[in-house]
Amino acid sequence: MLIALDLSRKPPSLALVAGGSVASVVVLALALARYEWAVGLGLALLAVVKFEPAPSDLVFLIVIAISVAVGRFRIDRVPALIAVLLGAYLTLTLLGFSAAVDSGKAIRFSFITVYLVLFALWLASWTTTRRRATIVARTYVFAAVLSAVLGVLAVVAPIPGKTALLEYGHTRAVGLFKDPNVFGAFLVPAALIVIDEALSPKLLKGRRVTKFAMFVILALGVVFSFSRAAWVSLAVGVAVMIVIHAMRRGGGRRAFALLAVVAVAGGAVAVAVAASGSVSFLQQRAHLQAYDSERFGAQQAGLKLVAQYPFGIGPGQFELYTGISAHSMYIRALAELGVLGIVVILALMLGTLVLALRNAVLARETYGIGSAPLLGAWIGLIISGFVVDTLHWRHLWLVAALIWAGAARRTVSRR
Repeated sequence: MLIALDLSRKPPSLALVAGGSVASVVVLALALARYEWAVGLGLALLAVVKFEPAPSDLVFLIVIAISVAVGRFRIDRVPALIAVLLGAYLTLTLLGFSAAVDSGKAIRFSFITVYLVLFALWLASWTTTRRRATIVARTYVFAAVLSAVLGVLAVVAPIPGKTALLEYGHTRAVGLFKDPNVFGAFLVPAALIVIDEALSPKLLKGRRVTKFAMFVILALGVVFSFSRAAWVSLAVGVAVMIVIHAMRRGGGRRAFALLAVVAVAGGAVAVAVAASGSVSFLQQRAHLQAYDSERFGAQQAGLKLVAQYPFGIGPGQFELYTGISAHSMYIRALAELGVLGIVVILALMLGTLVLALRNAVLARETYGIGSAPLLGAWIGLIISGFVVDTLHWRHLWLVAALIWAGAARRTVSRR
């Protein structure tokens, strides 16, 4: 209904309609014939987000619709508190329409939000076996490594079409994303999963040296995105993994091995950065940037908006009131959905953190996907949310869904 209303105001071109229709038919046929292949296709396309809705969104909308039609969408497989918080956030989003100045923008923004919540709920309810977790882990890691390879090559080699893989004056790797901050952050959970698999093989095939090489490639992709938030997320994620492994019984040796692997990988990354001639730009990016004042200004503007509109200005309206991007998921929630919005989003993020911590302490994996890398990735995403608007990051909801699936594992097994 939201899509129909928006399309009636801004109808797409005939070519776009024709292409979308053909793609939808092909994906529908694939999902009906080979459901898991369609899931894998959607996961692989998570690495392509040049516009919204993204190609993966089309695939997963069809996959989710089929799941609902055949009665396999089990929301009761998601922790009850999480389901309640998600419902509350969607309710606030829809109620916010009454305050929206630009209803078309509100519709488009809300559609992506609603879809991502449904995607996370579906993924958490679908990932209930080791086979399915293997599909998720392998496909996501494959997409991330391929994306990192493209981004790194665009920085260090004269490959054809490299300008399409770079942004900001062809200085920062962006891969097939529209923003280097999203590109770098997308690689972080995959890098943590890979290094965990190198220590304790479970789902990913290949020798340890191969996984080490994959980790170096992913780390290089993070570095060449020149996203400070992604750098921090990777560093925090690795530190969390070292601590978690050290706390487990007999984990001292594994923690030391992890530290050694990271040190060697860091040396390899440093050599590659020096060889690419990016050291000076790296040092420049490590300091405060001119647009950081705009970032902090956006946060101040958000605080002023909530003081004037305590129930929010409506979804997707922040830029209309301030003229600048929110640069923070929490500030956007506060300004657009009011005090209740920030309370719900913080409860959702912290509630998921508690589940991730419990999974890590109990060494409860998500059917083979390690709880330590998921915890490290989630803490990095929480931190990133303070300086980047992460609400519509697909991998944020992917990581959250895997944490929820791990937390609900005992309940699913009992059934």
